Amino acid sequence: MEITEKDKEFMREAIRLADESVKNGGGPFGAVIVKDGEIIAGASNSVTLDNDPTAHAEMNAIRKACKKLGTFDLTGCTIYTSCEPCPMCLGANYWAHISKIYYGNNRKDAHDIDFADDFIYEEINRPMVNRRVPIIPLLRDEAQQTFRLWTEKTDKIEY
Repeated sequence: MEITEKDKEFMREAIRLADESVKNGGGPFGAVIVKDGEIIAGASNSVTLDNDPTAHAEMNAIRKACKKLGTFDLTGCTIYTSCEPCPMCLGANYWAHISKIYYGNNRKDAHDIDFADDFIYEEINRPMVNRRVPIIPLLRDEAQQTFRLWTEKTDKIEY
């Protein structure tokens, strides 16, 4: 896959946002989302600033892009993120239908500065009974009613 000068420009903006975040008390991560050759959203990590464990740069950028475009579907968009997405952000990129992901630092680089996500990847591969945090099924029969309602709904918006 060919990397263009424009790709490098977008990644440099993600890195600039990460640098700015560090200077302003946030985490060392930045991301921009591009559609049709234009940045439509940029954000940095604000976990500690917002007291929100989901406020990773990619999550914040996805939220901004969706709001700006008025959609939950970012098909045709590319994300440039200063670090390889963690499992949460990777999942969000897939749910948002991001078409391509470019990243700067990798997960080992993040691990080396004490941002270790490997345990989450490992947890996902473990049987639920062996995970660190208990995951306990409860009231499935009652919960199934909601899925029946969804299945029968004729005017639902699929996603």
